[in-house]
Amino acid sequence: MSALPVSVTTIGLLLASNIFMTFAWYGHLRFKGTSLAVVILVSWGIAFFEYCLQVPANRIGSSAFSAAQLKTIQEVLTLSVFAVFSVTYLKEPLTWNYLVGFAFIALGAFFIFHRWA
Repeated sequence: MSALPVSVTTIGLLLASNIFMTFAWYGHLRFKGTSLAVVILVSWGIAFFEYCLQVPANRIGSSAFSAAQLKTIQEVLTLSVFAVFSVTYLKEPLTWNYLVGFAFIALGAFFIFHRWA
């Protein structure tokens, strides 16, 4: 299959899928004058490519990660991609309370991945 480790392949595909999904869900916010019908159709088109990456990522990743771990990876990547997207594309500030919230989610990820004896 792939010469890359399962974890690298999984995280890479999930990262790419999150980029597509972030644009599908939030990219239209810069085009508020565009009709809702057009925005929905364009978003569905973008989301198709997200699914083409996300489904194989989870299929491949399930050989090394539990479902809870895969979902945790997905959420951490989602927030990371969204933080960059909102600052660079939407020109919104990343305030201290958002960072604190993200830190708590990262703490949750620690508990999901930590091996408890």
